[in-house]
Amino acid sequence: MAAGKTTAAHLGAYICFEDEAGQGLRSPKGRTWAPRGARPVVRVSGRGDGRVNVAGAVCFRSGERPHFLYRLHVWHGRKGEPKTFAWHEYRDLILAAHQQLHAPLVWCWDNLNVHLSPQMKEFADEHKEWLRVFQMPTYAAELNPAEGIWSLMKRSIANFVAADLGGLVRIVKRRLKKIQFRPDLINGCLAETGLVIEPL
Repeated sequence: MAAGKTTAAHLGAYICFEDEAGQGLRSPKGRTWAPRGARPVVRVSGRGDGRVNVAGAVCFRSGERPHFLYRLHVWHGRKGEPKTFAWHEYRDLILAAHQQLHAPLVWCWDNLNVHLSPQMKEFADEHKEWLRVFQMPTYAAELNPAEGIWSLMKRSIANFVAADLGGLVRIVKRRLKKIQFRPDLINGCLAETGLVIEPL
């Protein structure tokens, strides 16, 4: 991580931490109020297939407002349909971050197979004038601020009941958009890791 921070300072780049999360139609469980011995039960109709996957990046630069960008991949449970993100969807997320931030990027992510694909390596090599890619240590989720974003999202939809996949997509988008407009929450996710973005 020290190498990534030094490179970012040298380039005047944003440090972007990427990670993925997913949510099915069965919502996360959370605490709620109810009369003693009368646990609330909500029944919904509809199929339980389908999942919303999110690839997101939290981006930091000293003296600047933090940013959170994301892309969704919706799996409908159909035969032959890809369940997760393809390499070109990660590429598009990186390009969107570069275009929105108007700055070089130091991109930090884990060792997921698709992150290490030849296509991603070729893409990084082709854009090395504004992109540097660093692999985060294995089993070091506590160092990735994006994990905090997923925790906030899961807590915000605890006990939420979606009747179908479309409803789930809408609520996930709504919750993530709220986080995007709360830089204090994004900074809090960085603080939880113990990492500090130092000025040049």
